[in-house]
Amino acid sequence: MTYLKARDIDNMSDEVREARLLELREELLQLRAQQALGGSSSNMGDYKATRRSIARLLTKMNEKKE
Repeated sequence: MTYLKARDIDNMSDEVREARLLELREELLQLRAQQALGGSSSNMGDYKATRRSIARLLTKMNEKKE
């Protein structure tokens, strides 16, 4: 599971944030594929944590732009 804390995101550089965002999006794509194929319900926790981590990253990246 890839849960990112806000503190961890604050310590990352912009390049690392971009790379991490790509990794999380690929992981989310894989989780969606597993869900579509009738994967186990235990993946729902991973799915939710991945979505929230992506949201945290995007929020911090948008705060930097302003």
